[in-house]
Amino acid sequence: MPLIHERTFRVRYGECDALGHVNNAHYLRYMQEAAFDGSAAAGYGVERYAAMHRLWVARQTEIEYLRALRYGESVIVRTWVHDFRKVTSRRNYEMRLAGTNESVAAGHTEWAFVDAETGRPALIPMEAVDAYFPEGAPPPAALRDRFPAQPTPPEGVYAMRRRVTWDEIDSAGYVNNPVFLTYAENCGINAVACFNWPIKRMMAEGCVIVARKNQVEYLQAAVLDDELEIATWLSNVKRASATRHYTVKRVSDGALVARINTLGVWMNIKSGLPVRFPHELLSDFAANTVL
Repeated sequence: MPLIHERTFRVRYGECDALGHVNNAHYLRYMQEAAFDGSAAAGYGVERYAAMHRLWVARQTEIEYLRALRYGESVIVRTWVHDFRKVTSRRNYEMRLAGTNESVAAGHTEWAFVDAETGRPALIPMEAVDAYFPEGAPPPAALRDRFPAQPTPPEGVYAMRRRVTWDEIDSAGYVNNPVFLTYAENCGINAVACFNWPIKRMMAEGCVIVARKNQVEYLQAAVLDDELEIATWLSNVKRASATRHYTVKRVSDGALVARINTLGVWMNIKSGLPVRFPHELLSDFAANTVL
């Protein structure tokens, strides 16, 4: 059995969006903080890894949102290492509303162990594996699922640019993992406005698009002052849901930094239930949609 760690987070007012729900990126921040605490509980805190000149960097994250969190509520994040490979590890997460058994979210992150100076993969020491699995580590799970392929963008792909700012980077000097979800969300909001459905119009219709799942693949590090281009388009449109795809590229060399897929649902604000997309909305987004 792996070491299992739990941490409770109380939702702060600044973590909520205009609907009063915790912003998507903050769930990922809770996961990240719980992972750091779980690592420290196993004897491998940030300071120890620094002394080893090693880092864990995220390569892929998936999170499914099951219940909206609101200001003042508390969420318990339960996390454990699923398995180790030579230079990678998967960590799982479950979230539930404090004081209940109600599920809030679930996810996992693929972490890579790297040399802090070169950024190259490094072998995970067996003593670290033993620390996380005091009763013995299980064999590695079957091959991981690859990040889902993104369809070729349509002619109406929407793109915006932004420059990495000081508040977006972490102590390793890279854009912090949850920030990429913020990039995607801001790009998505700008895109829907570009296609005649700004947030104010949606709310006037009594509906909004809410995320049900996010998948993120981190391909390269982005650093301070990098100019990034975030592009987005839609596919897999169904009765009340669709997948919005994002790519994040560095403008200076065109390098693909990250890819994101977001499953969005058209939700009635009062009932909190999915409803059918309006025909007019689908028509307005036709140029931005892969059929």
